[in-house]
Amino acid sequence: MSGNDSPANRLQALFEGHRLTPTQRRIAHSMVRRAADVPFLSSVELAELAGVSQPSVTRFAVALGFDGYPALRRHLREVVPAEPAAGASAYNEYQQAVEAEIENLRHLAELLADPRPVQQAGRILAASRPLPVLGLRAAASQAYGFAYFAAKVHPDVRLLNEGGTMIHDRIDAAVRAGATALLCFALPRHPREVVDTLAYAKDAGLTVVTVADSAFAPVAKHSDLLLPAAVGTGLAFDTACAPMLLGRVLLEALCDDLPDAQARLEEFDGKAAARGLFVE
Repeated sequence: MSGNDSPANRLQALFEGHRLTPTQRRIAHSMVRRAADVPFLSSVELAELAGVSQPSVTRFAVALGFDGYPALRRHLREVVPAEPAAGASAYNEYQQAVEAEIENLRHLAELLADPRPVQQAGRILAASRPLPVLGLRAAASQAYGFAYFAAKVHPDVRLLNEGGTMIHDRIDAAVRAGATALLCFALPRHPREVVDTLAYAKDAGLTVVTVADSAFAPVAKHSDLLLPAAVGTGLAFDTACAPMLLGRVLLEALCDDLPDAQARLEEFDGKAAARGLFVE
């Protein structure tokens, strides 16, 4: 099976083109995240996995054009042939969380088999001067990490990691200074303020590139280019290894479209050495 023909990608294709409610997007996201197991789950088990009611799963199946969930599951067993992972039950809860993150990274690797969306994002972000980078609450650390490294190669990166009434003012200032794009990191639980801010950025004329936990995330309708990277949900607080790694991949694509990126890095290294900035 090729990277572009994985169970997760087949599920993604099944959902595309359907207008799904937020609850239905949550079910779809859970199914993509557990693509290998979904054909073997009952409607009750899928409801528990997604954190929704069993009738919501039935309505979801009908929204996709099936008579009910049994018909959807039969279809899944035909188009998403896979066996449940063996030996998973032998892991304790901490190991299961790590295994889930490994699976998220495998899924990200499958998506990156087609590098064009990331390359397109790199071009869009490199051309924006300044480049605002948005991430609130759970996504604030992702935005900070990207902005920290991007500032070493991009001449004007503006971090937006605190909400409030000033955030629209800062977007207006970036647009006046010449910004053409905004990068957003959006992770659950999705703050309403992020959705509102992206809508404002779009109205201001910015092209919005978003790294989100799912193609069905609430920010999708306000994103020109959305790059999905799943989060782990096995612990009390979500884990975000895949979104962090996707951010680093975006940095690589950004560097590829900044002709003086290498020179800037070498200049920084020279100054850091002269200042004794790092312990060798």
